[in-house]
Amino acid sequence: MFPTSTKVEALRAGVGGDLLLFLPELVVCAGVVALLLARLLPLFDRAHFGGFAAAVLAAALFAAGHQVSVAEWSGPFFGGMLSSDPFAGLARCLVLAAAVLTALLTLLTRVPDRADSADFHVLLLGGTLGMLLMASANHLLMVFVAVEMASLPGYALAGFLKGRKTGSEAALKYVVYGAAASGVMLYGITLLAGVFGSGFLPDVAAGVARRGFDLPVLAGLALVLFGLGFKLAAVPVHFWCPDVFEGAAAEVGGFLSVASKAAAVALTVRVLATLHASAGGWAVPGSVGLAVGVAGAVTATVGNLAAFGQTNLKRLLAYSTIAHAGYMLLAVGVVTAAGRAGVLYYLAAYLLMNLGAFAVVALVRNATGAEDLAAFRGLVRRAPVLAVTMTVFLLSLLGLPPLAGFAGKFQVFEAVYEAARAATAAGQGPLGTAFFALLGVGAVNTALSAYYYLKVVRVMVLDDPADPAPVRTPPAAVAYLAILAAALFALGVAWDPLARAAATAAGAFR
Repeated sequence: MFPTSTKVEALRAGVGGDLLLFLPELVVCAGVVALLLARLLPLFDRAHFGGFAAAVLAAALFAAGHQVSVAEWSGPFFGGMLSSDPFAGLARCLVLAAAVLTALLTLLTRVPDRADSADFHVLLLGGTLGMLLMASANHLLMVFVAVEMASLPGYALAGFLKGRKTGSEAALKYVVYGAAASGVMLYGITLLAGVFGSGFLPDVAAGVARRGFDLPVLAGLALVLFGLGFKLAAVPVHFWCPDVFEGAAAEVGGFLSVASKAAAVALTVRVLATLHASAGGWAVPGSVGLAVGVAGAVTATVGNLAAFGQTNLKRLLAYSTIAHAGYMLLAVGVVTAAGRAGVLYYLAAYLLMNLGAFAVVALVRNATGAEDLAAFRGLVRRAPVLAVTMTVFLLSLLGLPPLAGFAGKFQVFEAVYEAARAATAAGQGPLGTAFFALLGVGAVNTALSAYYYLKVVRVMVLDDPADPAPVRTPPAAVAYLAILAAALFALGVAWDPLARAAATAAGAFR
């Protein structure tokens, strides 16, 4: 368990290359340190650091994107605790893109205010750092550290708005649920590490292949996946999500709904794919993978049904977030390269449409002081740009062509369908039937979600506004929303570039 002198020397010899692989995270760390130092200087007391945070995150995004395109910058590093591969690289790009868009949104909405800007963006960068580590964690200990690093800043961000009782309540609920989920996951990690004598995911996977899925192994895996389910807001650990999103600022809700989900999905994929690479055959898809798929079907159903009666837009989008986590878990559970590629594409589309929807909520809140459905009545006559772009984002969340939400959902469902066919052809009839059933549940849930998405569109277009005064939309906000909406159309029409990149990343998974 303890490093030998040979291993220590090998670590020292490889530290230069390891730091290069760690470059995106180092850039984010440098941004955190710079913001902490700036907080000490009276000169920057009234500065808004949204632009600086966006620049730091953009630099980290550039570094992560470059690593994806350079094959030599792949493989385990820092003694195998982390892994740099195309899949992790693309997942890190998605996390950083979500963080960049969130930082830019804070500039547009001025939440937080200048006095608290440095503290807010330190937490934003800190949470992003934890999510980057989640995407490339290759050791159970690093899994736990990364999840905690991603969660702790999120607790503070949820209650960051001062003087709001709902924000404080949201943060407290988030902490309680997070602490419980962390404790459960840590117990699962100790079970697996105790059984196999190692925490490295490849070693654990090799041990599972030799030992099989007996009770200690299944219990350990279930508890670890339970902890990851908390970050995904998957049933049955989803209860925190609506309350936290309703109490937190819309900017925070958008960031948590997208970046946190991308990191948790990437980590869940890594765990299952590593197990499958060692076990082979249908052992993992027919056991742990099927359980993940069933959890996804239940999560999508609960999220969509609970969204029906919501009138607060942030709470409605929270249940929508839960439902979309379920769709992604359907593809994760089949444990195929096509499923991994579909999930990556889905995450890219989800990033644009969900952040766009939260951005519209934030802008309407700034103009009206309200975030419920009544504030959106007749919005098309008061703020046409906000109404039209919100309609685009909601229709993409629903999965209508020619938007990216349709392309992502199609690829996810196609992966489940192909896995069902492959299982049936390989003589795994019950498993194939189960995958077909999960696909049917996903399709039905897509139809169900039309009710609450189109309800918001109807209120914006057909209802009379309570206040006919126009809602002023700053030109920068118009450009921000227009770019997100245009990107959804572009990805929905031209699938190939991103789909090829996702397929390459999924196929080269290590």
